[in-house]
Amino acid sequence: MNFIRSVLHLLFMAVTVIPWALAVVIAAPFLNSSQIYWMCAGWLKLAVNSGTVILGIRNQVIGYENLPVGTTAPAVLLVKHQSLWETFSMAALMPHPLAFVFKKELLKVPFFGWAMARMDMIHIDRADGARAFVKVVQQGQRLLDQGTWVIMFPEGTRIPRGEKGAYKTGGTRLAIRTGAPVIPVAVTSAKCWPRKAFIKKPGTVEFSIGKPIPSVGREPDELMREVENWIETEMRRLDPTAYPAEAAKA
Repeated sequence: MNFIRSVLHLLFMAVTVIPWALAVVIAAPFLNSSQIYWMCAGWLKLAVNSGTVILGIRNQVIGYENLPVGTTAPAVLLVKHQSLWETFSMAALMPHPLAFVFKKELLKVPFFGWAMARMDMIHIDRADGARAFVKVVQQGQRLLDQGTWVIMFPEGTRIPRGEKGAYKTGGTRLAIRTGAPVIPVAVTSAKCWPRKAFIKKPGTVEFSIGKPIPSVGREPDELMREVENWIETEMRRLDPTAYPAEAAKA
């Protein structure tokens, strides 16, 4: 049954993304960046809602009260990355426009990438090295000033359930350079949508939003250690069965 559900959900996303993306490409010259974002976010919400109906995956959000208040209040969201599910869900769940930092190769993906290219995001060429981070800071500052929150996955790639990747300091460096607070987010998506898995399982995915961490006067490594400690501690609270060795020690 889970296999059939997974096939149906994949087909649903494939069928709906084509007309939606074409509509974005056609309408983009006549819309501002905010309108384009919410138009694209509409499909992401559809993907999440269809995941609830077809796959049986439901989201539970903890800590909405920790998000900054105000249309131009800045924030850099640093999110645990276990699957594609949180990429869709964060845009569907957050009240502000988000700007993802991603590699420019994704813009070449048919339809989906074409629509992303019309959005005001931060796409980088990793081969540019230090120059890529300069671009992140420049565009990140502009986006934060206009009330768009920047979202990054500090582990850089999807991490299997119960494991921890290397937390890179790009997000904390951006926050320090712009003065924006950091919002850590723990996500248990791999319980239902494991990394690189085709078959998904029904269940509840928890999104736990931590309190804002000030970035002013901090060092990138030290700030990232605080972010990492909060996220990984929260992951063990939300999904203790994923860390049996540590549970046994306790």
